[in-house]
Amino acid sequence: MTGDARTLHFGIFEVMAPQVGGTFSWPHAPAASVDFANVDHWIRIAKSIEESGFDFLFFAGGYGYPIIGDDISRVSVERGINFSGLDPDYLIPILVQHTSTLGFVVTQTTGLDHPAQLARRFSTLDHLTGGRIGWNIVTGASQNAVAEVFGHDSLVPHDVRYDMAAEYVRLASRLWEEAWDDDALVADRETGVYADPDGVHRIVFDGEHYRSRGYYGAPPSPQRTPVLFQAGTSPKGRAFAAGTAECVFVQATTVERTAAAVADIRERADAAGRDGSALRLMSGMTVFVGETEEEARRIEAEFDAMQSDEIVAALYAGNTGIDLLSLDPDQTLHQVLGTGVVGQMGTSNIERFLGDDAPTVREILDQLRGLGTRGFRVTGSAEQVADEIERIAEATGLDGFLIEPYFEPTDIEEFGRLVMPILRERGRLGDAAGKDTLRARVTERAGNDRLGAAHPVLRRAAV
Repeated sequence: MTGDARTLHFGIFEVMAPQVGGTFSWPHAPAASVDFANVDHWIRIAKSIEESGFDFLFFAGGYGYPIIGDDISRVSVERGINFSGLDPDYLIPILVQHTSTLGFVVTQTTGLDHPAQLARRFSTLDHLTGGRIGWNIVTGASQNAVAEVFGHDSLVPHDVRYDMAAEYVRLASRLWEEAWDDDALVADRETGVYADPDGVHRIVFDGEHYRSRGYYGAPPSPQRTPVLFQAGTSPKGRAFAAGTAECVFVQATTVERTAAAVADIRERADAAGRDGSALRLMSGMTVFVGETEEEARRIEAEFDAMQSDEIVAALYAGNTGIDLLSLDPDQTLHQVLGTGVVGQMGTSNIERFLGDDAPTVREILDQLRGLGTRGFRVTGSAEQVADEIERIAEATGLDGFLIEPYFEPTDIEEFGRLVMPILRERGRLGDAAGKDTLRARVTERAGNDRLGAAHPVLRRAAV
């Protein structure tokens, strides 16, 4: 074992769609991800990852899709590359019946509905899961496509979306945390009293983007506020994460850049009056593991052989609005700065390819082939994979990883069978015993179920 044996946290990154990561994999046998509408597929995954010790099952999601030029990418439709999918929220109550400790994190976008609507949705899920729910806060993805679907005339500027998100989370948190006193729910059969009117409070919120002045009818759930997750590594995204999120997904590029992003977010959290070391920072990781390194390399090669420039370009266009195949392959991305939607969406995935050492478009296509939006790539035997996970965690300061499937569910099950026992033996996996809520589990503190009045979103909530 390398270094200290601090606990690492693990989730599975999923979508209720043909495949994850903006890469092509669903036709491969025995991959079954194209069966995403079959509830038995998800029950199998949930039971498997709980048994092997994962902390949560994470679902990305949204309404967008890649646009090339002024229309949907044909490759996106034909190959199922980030072409939306189904709503995973409705899976959670089913999966809860087949698990006992596994957490569930679902993505909901700020700005598409009112915070009161989202608040009731998560109160419901937190009740039904017994406090095992988290909210992945996003300001949107493929915003140009979302604007089309919802009939918006134009994109909301990048930084304005984060300003809106900050208000959105503050109002939702007030509804969860301040609308009901702890003893307001009575439910006394003898007296017929359901709730104490003196313990139920009107929430008045008058923000620039959102307003509310009513009562919140959903009774307090085990966590009240779901565990707050956030992904966004642009400067504005980091600032938002530092002041809001409990778990942050950091874009994994190089170890050095990831370490810098981790350090920056923790420093920003300290500056916001929080304990930056208490945030759980994680990144994505695609793992090709086999009984031997040779077997793992074979699996990796099969996956890589399925990828193409067209798939890379479709994904990148959906994330950033930039069609790489329409650009001069021998120039850098500087050729498109200041044009169209550039800079209003996917900024972190643009900025990573700028600077003095900026790669050419041809080099970007080569670099992203088989990577898509995936994070670190690790290939090898179980021991080699465990060693590399520990090395990356120590070199970056990350607290854990979201494992990104490719030939699911067999690849997930193999990771659980081969790698997780080694990490457990090395003292890297936490114990779920006594940690009934997702917040208690990810903070590693039994009984730590509530967000806490000291959290910045509540300190700033008196709007």
